[in-house]
Amino acid sequence: MTLFETGHALLIGVGGDLPNTIDDATGLAALLRDSERSAYPPSQVHLLTGEQATRTAILSTLAQLVEAGPEATVVVYFSGHGYRVATPIDEAYYLMPYGYDVRRLYQTAVSGIEFADRLQALDVHKLLVLLDCCHAGGVGEGKSPDLAFIKAPLPPEAQALLATGRGRVVIASSRADELSYAGRPYSAFTLALIEALCGMGVARRDGFVRVGDLALHARQVVPGRTGGRQHPILHFEQADNFALAYYAGGAPDPKELPFAALPEIEPEPGAWRAGRITNQSAVGEGNVQVQLEGVSRSPISINLGARPERASPRCPACGETSPPGGRFCSRCGVRLGEGYG
Repeated sequence: MTLFETGHALLIGVGGDLPNTIDDATGLAALLRDSERSAYPPSQVHLLTGEQATRTAILSTLAQLVEAGPEATVVVYFSGHGYRVATPIDEAYYLMPYGYDVRRLYQTAVSGIEFADRLQALDVHKLLVLLDCCHAGGVGEGKSPDLAFIKAPLPPEAQALLATGRGRVVIASSRADELSYAGRPYSAFTLALIEALCGMGVARRDGFVRVGDLALHARQVVPGRTGGRQHPILHFEQADNFALAYYAGGAPDPKELPFAALPEIEPEPGAWRAGRITNQSAVGEGNVQVQLEGVSRSPISINLGARPERASPRCPACGETSPPGGRFCSRCGVRLGEGYG
């Protein structure tokens, strides 16, 4: 077994009103720890989700990463709310951890300045920051009339990191005027990251995933899966295209994806939060019972009718054969023909 010894990571999924963020961070952590995939030493992959993802835990774990040393490869991933908060006298950016309080943001949230300072203290030559922010849902509405919360995918202070040396890359899930789409088993952005970490779309078949592979794959497939409404943004000005992980434990052939079901992306940001299917069971031919969270206490019976067999669609762009019923290519994200939706 060959480990990617220099790999260190902090994966944060805040949870709360964004339960999918826990799945996203957990899925990435599992992939990085997998000796047959990214092959990071398990003790060097730190996962903070839900109640563990507090301001104190985030800042203290970032401080621990300082011990990784200058030759380390460090990945920091945050999935949750990112907001620019304006007051009558000032404006600041905050990442919203678990247990934030809008009345005490400086004590319960992580400011962009604090976040950038902790990253700057790492003093490593290979740093990748991944921000899956700008999710649907309001943090501050009706809670504090003196504060204006504006969704923002990227702390401006994080951009300043790029001027401090080579080997520093920041990738955000969406543009400033866009929202990020959740999905099953992962969000549109995190799904693309996991695909790339499995070797999908790598430029060289040498066993390594590089920063450019990750960024370019996300920029290619995320817009296709969200109908052109989400575009990851990349800050890569002075960075080298460094290797950040293995994709198959060092083997040259890419690995299959670590899940069997066809991925799904919500039709609109936040669509699944109001009426999420929590239980589903078949009750006869063409009939399914579903339990909708926040909508009904008893199951609803839906008659789907007989479902015709569907052919496996072939992508017109890359030639990949996708599972029957797929609407987007599982490799490159291109929308498939109308007959396959």
